[in-house]
Order: sequence, then structure tokens, then C-alpha cells
Amino acid sequence: MKNFNFKAVAALCAALALVSCGKTASVKGTVADAPESEVIVKLLDVNRYEVLDTVATGKDGSFSYKVEIKKNEPEFIYLFYKETKIASLLLQAGDKVNVSADTLGAFSVSGSAETEKLIQVEKELADFSARFLALSDRLDKADPASAEAKAITQEMGKEYIGYYRSRVKYVMENSHSLTVVPVMFQMISPNLPVFSQETDAIHFKNMTDSLSAVYPDSRYVKALKKEADRRQGILELGIRLQNAEQLDFPEVEMPDVNGVKRKLSEVDRKVVLLHFWSAADPAQKMFNLDVLAPVYNDFKSKGFEIYQVAIDVDKASWARTVKEQNLGWINVCDGLGTASPAVGAYNVNRLPVSYLLADGQLIGERISDEASLRKVLNKLL
Repeated sequence: MKNFNFKAVAALCAALALVSCGKTASVKGTVADAPESEVIVKLLDVNRYEVLDTVATGKDGSFSYKVEIKKNEPEFIYLFYKETKIASLLLQAGDKVNVSADTLGAFSVSGSAETEKLIQVEKELADFSARFLALSDRLDKADPASAEAKAITQEMGKEYIGYYRSRVKYVMENSHSLTVVPVMFQMISPNLPVFSQETDAIHFKNMTDSLSAVYPDSRYVKALKKEADRRQGILELGIRLQNAEQLDFPEVEMPDVNGVKRKLSEVDRKVVLLHFWSAADPAQKMFNLDVLAPVYNDFKSKGFEIYQVAIDVDKASWARTVKEQNLGWINVCDGLGTASPAVGAYNVNRLPVSYLLADGQLIGERISDEASLRKVLNKLL
């Protein structure tokens, strides 16, 4: 029998063990008043929770669980007792954390610096929201024309400005921490984000650049980049509109299938149909052939043009569709999909959707099918 190098084998086993440990994060904890019960483990998948597992607690409410974590892709993990969130965690591969919680939602965590930051971020948002909501309730009860209402409104403004500045400071000081992501998406109310100014696009871009260097494959960083691109597009559009000649409609400028930039304002026709669509939808492709093509052929000689904007990210597929369908009107696409500035400029929330421009002005005629389009064109042309 050959001699074995037991030290080498032991070192190899230890190394393998470390590699194995590096792919998981372990969570141990106790839930007070929850003996022989269940803890639900959920993963935050960008904008929704995904249930990973259900873990049983012991007679003393203790539990343990291991979460698969890819290298350099930390995950936001949340623990629930029934419908109540009892812990928020930001876990990296190799983390070993301990949780102490109760069934009402109070909890503490040790063993993860990033989780401690996340908990602090959540607490600061909760404290601000409570103050802001209390002021909002007082404002609802006050006479709108009173000095009290004016004072409350000013106080609400100060609260918001103070919190907003604290969040800007936080993201700048923690630009390589994933806790920045939930901060950037914080909401004061369902329709009012904390970062609500157009110029906040700069903060989104800076944070995306910083985090991409550390966590290039993170789902959360990719979501942040998507929002950064959308906001950057809106900001750039706003700057262009400020510097552009006065128009009665938002400008659109995108490349056509040959890569030539085409401006909506430069379409020299009496009536222009601005049509938003997606080449990925078979029904919308059929609409081109069944509705738009016949109408275009009947009215183009009378001063009618179509400026068709594809809200797609696959520009190759879009260009192929345009060429295969032999669409003779203007077709453009910037490849940004729903992040395209044109989507925000025209408040596009569904596809397809059409707008009519007559003599350089956006008009309110409703276009829903071939009959309604022909009726308007017969009137205008």
C-alpha cells in the first residue's frame, strides 16, 4: 500500500469545506412565543417576494436554515411568521447570522454588517413615514385656508427635504453597499418616491456605476440600472425640450432600420399618425398588414404619413419584421423598450396606442380601429 499524505488530504478536505460553505449563508434564530410553529423564508425577487421554504421551529421557538447564495450576488431574504415580517436580512455567501424575533415583528440580527445597515435603513424610513403621516393626518383635519394648514404644510416640506438629504448622503457614503438599492426605491406614498426629482437620474446612474463594479451580476443592480436608464432618458428629453424650438407636441428622434435618425417634427405631411407598437406581439404585426397598410396606401398621396415607434429591446427582430412586412412608412426604434424617453413623453402605458398630429399639432381624436382612423382622415384630408 502506498503512503498517503494525510496532511495534504486534510488540507484538501478543509478547502472543499470552505468552498461549500462559501455557497451558502446560514441563519439561526429564535422566535419568541412560537414553539413548534413555522417560519416562512422569502427571497426578494426585485419587486416581489418568492417563497423559498418553510422552516419548523423547535419547542423553544428555535430554528436554523441555509440559503444558497452565489458568489458576489448577495440576496435580500425576509423571514415571516404567518403574515408578519419578523426579520430582514441581506446575506452574502459565507454569512452566519443569528436572529432574535417575536411574532409581532420586533427583531435583532447579529453576524452580518450589511444586514445591520439594512435594518437601520428600514428603521429610518419607518420613523420618517410615521412623522410624515402624522402631519398629513393633521393637515386633513385643518381648515385648508387657515394659518395652521400653512404651517403644517411647511413642516411637511421641511420633513421631506431633511429626509431626502439624509438619503442622498447615505447613498453617497455607502455607494458599494447593496442597501443603497432599497433606499433608491423608497416611497413616501404609493405615488410619491423619495427620489422624485428629474435630476435624481444622476444619483441613480452614479449608484449603478458604483454597484456594477462590485456586483455586476446582481439582479438588484440590474433592476437599478433599468430604472437609471429610464430616468436618464427622461432627464435628457427634458433638457432637449428646454433647448428645442417650441412645438405643440413632445419631440421624438430615433434611428430607422438603416440607422438614420428621424425626427417626428421633420415629417412634412398634413396628418401624421404616431403609432406605438411592439414587433414581438403577433397581433400587433398583423395590425400593420390588416389595418395600417391599407389605410396608408389609400391616404399617403393626400398628405398622410405614419411615424411608427417600436417599444422593443431586440432591434434586430424589429428591423427584420419591418423589412419582411415591407412597411413603407417611417419606422423607428431606440432599443430601450419601456425605458425609452418617448414612453414617458407620451405616457404610453399599453400597446398598441396611436396619436394624431394635424398641421403640426397634437389633436385629441380617438383612434381605436381602421374605421375610426379612416373617419378622421376623411375629415382632415
